[in-house]
Amino acid sequence: QVQLVESGGGLVQPGGSLRLSCAASGDIFSINFMGWYRQAPGKQRELVAAIRSGGTTNYADSVQGRFTISRDNAKNTVYLQMNSLKPEDTAVYYCNLVVVVRSIDLERWGQGTLVTVSS
Repeated sequence: QVQLVESGGGLVQPGGSLRLSCAASGDIFSINFMGWYRQAPGKQRELVAAIRSGGTTNYADSVQGRFTISRDNAKNTVYLQMNSLKPEDTAVYYCNLVVVVRSIDLERWGQGTLVTVSS
């Protein structure tokens, strides 16, 4: 079994910052992909940022230069540092990991954490 636990969401004023965390636990050999998605009301879920096992990152154009994704391999944890937040960043944020368990790739989603940017 592999479980993901997200934390760090909340209410923040425009221009503020938040850091999201997603910790994976279980019989994990390695993690090939770690990403953050978000879904705003009435919109489709979209990829915000991703980091791969080699360290390569990519970002949605809307967050480039404001958000930073990072990972701690020793803790099986991925982070999303969000700066200069805007009201349009309001959404439920989900982490998504592809973990290797006994030579098998498994995709797992976090439970979601709400980020609200409002004055």
